[in-house]
Amino acid sequence: MPARTFAPDTALNIESRGADLLAVCFGAMASPCELLLPAAERAVALDLGELVAREARRIEAKFSRYRDDSVVTAIHRSRGSAAGIEVDEETASLLDFARECFELSDGLFDITSGVLRRAWRFDGSDRLPSPQTVQSLLPLVGFDKLSWNPPRLVLPEGMELDLGGIGKEYAVDRAFALLAAVREAPFLVNFGGDLRANRPTPRGPWQVGIERPDAAGRAALILELEQGALTTSGDARRFLLKDGIRYGHILDPRTGWPVRDAPRSVTVAAATCTEAGLLSTLAMLQGAGAETYLEAQGVIHWLLR
Repeated sequence: MPARTFAPDTALNIESRGADLLAVCFGAMASPCELLLPAAERAVALDLGELVAREARRIEAKFSRYRDDSVVTAIHRSRGSAAGIEVDEETASLLDFARECFELSDGLFDITSGVLRRAWRFDGSDRLPSPQTVQSLLPLVGFDKLSWNPPRLVLPEGMELDLGGIGKEYAVDRAFALLAAVREAPFLVNFGGDLRANRPTPRGPWQVGIERPDAAGRAALILELEQGALTTSGDARRFLLKDGIRYGHILDPRTGWPVRDAPRSVTVAAATCTEAGLLSTLAMLQGAGAETYLEAQGVIHWLLR
């Protein structure tokens, strides 16, 4: 078992990962999160871990759709108002990015598609929603139905925003930037499998396992990462199974139904987590055309089917 140190005031755990690495672990955004550092730096590990955890939890609190005090909840409370709501600079930046993603993807990447959760429950069962139920929600989907004139947003009645598709990757990049401002030595930020490293460890590249979609905790691939970001999108844990057909949780916002013939898992390497996350998600949304799409983008990628 790895050696553990628990700091109750920060809710951080320190784990030894072999002789060479320390992992400062915490939970945020419904994901296991960690900061990896060379093992010789135990004395500074908690301070750096606090910096990362504080930023992750700040972003989670600010943009969660589940919290009464979040920006997203405030936006939802403004629904149907002709005046809308004025948002802060950080929120405006994310909304600008979401609009850009929507336009570049011809509507495939859409932060308003979370309303489809009212129809779909990806719990491993065989309970599919009726076509009528899905169809009834489509008028509430579409970023182009919003009125977004920064910094003022007008959200039509019944619509909602879900920043979950970009929030975790954004949090990784924000935490990375904070660490890079105070540290040149090697580190790797990993939030639920979305990760970014600044440089190799003293022993060489970081070793990153890509989980097998059909075997949780078992690696299908071991990748070597010197610097940059990796993100993985897939349907290993959220799906429905009906008459031998698997319905993954990646929904086409234009139809309201799961994308057919998508890979089980797509991993993309890019300079930032935000860029890698966008590309891996868009690849999944291409279904059978995922690899063709990624090859056209000229990015390093790995697909598991």
